[in-house]
Amino acid sequence: MTSYGLRVKQNMNIVKFEDLEIWKSALLVTKDVYDITSQGKFSKDFGLRDQIRRAVVSISSNIVEGFEKRNNNEFRRFLMISKGSAGEVRNQLYIALSINYINKLEFDKINSQLLELSKRMGAFISYLTKK
Repeated sequence: MTSYGLRVKQNMNIVKFEDLEIWKSALLVTKDVYDITSQGKFSKDFGLRDQIRRAVVSISSNIVEGFEKRNNNEFRRFLMISKGSAGEVRNQLYIALSINYINKLEFDKINSQLLELSKRMGAFISYLTKK
């Protein structure tokens, strides 16, 4: 099985997508987005609610799809798509904040998760580019 030579823990290679910390982080942010979009006005705005949910699910889905290709170039390409989806979710959070669907605390929490995830995906893309 192909390994990306990254260490998750000492002496443990990443051999399946479930080993990827970026995938785990993407699942956590997905749960948080689903939580906020299930409340109040946000839950009734089917267009924005469904769009942000599709975008956030796309983050982890593209991480997995790229990883399963077992090709660094393909994985890098799908990570870039994932990173784009993270930006899309951030934009939609700004919209939700501006129309009072979420409060500043909710916005800050998820936005910071997405910024950190994007940063880590960027580092992974750089790693794969050098490999």
